[in-house]
Amino acid sequence: MNSVLTKPERHVTIDPLLLEVADVLATSLDLDTTLRRVAEVVRKVIDYEIFAILLLNEKTQELRFRFQVGYPPEFIERNRLKVGEGVTGRAAQLRQAVLIDDVTQDPSYIPAVPNVRSELAVPLITKNRVIGVIDLEAREPGYFNEEHSRLLTLIASRMAAGIENAQLYTRTTRQARILLLLNEIARELTSILNLDELLGRIAELLRRLIDYQMFSILLLDASGEKLQHRFSLRFHENIHLKHDVAMGRGIVGYAAQTREAVLVPDVCKDSRYIESNPETRSELAVPLIYKDKVIGVLDLEHTRRGFFTEDHKRTMMTLAAQVAIAIENARLYEEIARQERRLERDLAMARELQVRLLPPTRPKMAHLDVAAKFVPARAIGGDLYDFIPYSLSRLGIVIGDVSGKGAPAAIYAALVSGILRSHAPIEPGPAEMLAAVNMSLAERRIEAQFVSIIYAVWDDSKRTLTVANSGLPRPVYVHGGKNEAIEVTGLPLGLFDEAEYDEFSFRMKPGDMFVFFSDGILDARNRRGELFGRGRVEKIIAECGGTSADCVVDSLFTAVEKHSAGVETFDDQTVVAIKVKDKTAPESSKRK
Repeated sequence: MNSVLTKPERHVTIDPLLLEVADVLATSLDLDTTLRRVAEVVRKVIDYEIFAILLLNEKTQELRFRFQVGYPPEFIERNRLKVGEGVTGRAAQLRQAVLIDDVTQDPSYIPAVPNVRSELAVPLITKNRVIGVIDLEAREPGYFNEEHSRLLTLIASRMAAGIENAQLYTRTTRQARILLLLNEIARELTSILNLDELLGRIAELLRRLIDYQMFSILLLDASGEKLQHRFSLRFHENIHLKHDVAMGRGIVGYAAQTREAVLVPDVCKDSRYIESNPETRSELAVPLIYKDKVIGVLDLEHTRRGFFTEDHKRTMMTLAAQVAIAIENARLYEEIARQERRLERDLAMARELQVRLLPPTRPKMAHLDVAAKFVPARAIGGDLYDFIPYSLSRLGIVIGDVSGKGAPAAIYAALVSGILRSHAPIEPGPAEMLAAVNMSLAERRIEAQFVSIIYAVWDDSKRTLTVANSGLPRPVYVHGGKNEAIEVTGLPLGLFDEAEYDEFSFRMKPGDMFVFFSDGILDARNRRGELFGRGRVEKIIAECGGTSADCVVDSLFTAVEKHSAGVETFDDQTVVAIKVKDKTAPESSKRK
């Protein structure tokens, strides 16, 4: 069935709706944005007045409101729904949609909004786990029907994975967004690359969060058997402590060994405590963990019993993650500083190598005109493009955008290029290639690194192009004198262990063109902060549609350069354009 009737009457076509769902999943990993866009998609199916997305805390088995429309704020703040409780909790427990025509006849209904009469709750299920519930209420009895239930279940089944992915992506930054001060501290710490300066600054900034009296940073030695005092402060004065602490000994050693924060309200009643300061009454020790390895401990002490609280503990645990990263960054930077001259030479060589990694010449195809250009934001960058010859007059076309900029992005781009080339001999299709690269990156995951790639295969004898996308901007297909943004989307590679990708095929006529580009083109800003934007890109492509692929590439870069004149380039910029040569027209273009 291609369409359904909602209430009030409206027709919703399934395929575009699912395309929009896919677009939500592919274009945002921010949880708030994802939930808001889920709500927008649902509204196109059901014209709701009261709406909520509740997410499940698996530990407590409670559902809490994460996004809502129409609920009283006081209800949202104080209410958590147990699984099985109310209509919403029942949907989570039964793992299926629950439709109530008249809630006044349902004893399990929990009133939240006055005069509600009907309710529809649909669970969000991914990987056989309930992660939440989409809930709609209406003041009219019988407002929702089985067709609404079916459509909402279909949307929920697609959206659940996207919501879970967004949760995973934002989990590490959620507390930092809530605690603005903590976020500011974390940002400052990561900018300090001298270890001694960093440790002193940690002590200063931490006092803005917790009014401690004694503070120490202990770092694990190379043997991994003892903690050495690296920085200590007593009542605002720096002191030098020489004694080491064995792993597992004392409160500090116990925190390092168990990899857990230890909160002791009264050290006199804790057998683990080793007296080093007779004035200490309460202590909080938090391990520093980097890439699943303990590297040290943050230790706070106070002369008052019960001074430190669970809130202090949670704050320190959040801060400790950032401190561990900052310390490791500072350690690495010290090593880098000792080899600065060598690194300068290496950077020059890296630039030359990156240039050599790009295709030295354009591919020569009987029916295809190809143009490409890459401009890094810095000396070296993280964009890439490549042309990979297949057999039988076929060509693999790659354009990619690595997260970040500079040397780390360039190294990751080189890794991705190598992986692409290693899979090329079996001549995979675009979707198969993206899945294979994603799996290879998952096996060698690098923290906070991922790549967005469009992979396409051109068949020169059949004049067909097959395309798959993993997070780059939608390519533009020029045919029949018009531009068409191709709705091919997908998750970036290297973020999740498993991901599937769709591919689309096009039979192209002479004069038809495909243009692929990275985010750096769209995101180029002028002095007023205005983005270059997709509208300008498509306008330029349309103006060059009747000319060559070179015209498109050169015109786009000229326009972007003019738009952002006087503004430092923020992101790498890459464009690849392919155009079918003007020869005898093949049969009518056809999309599979």
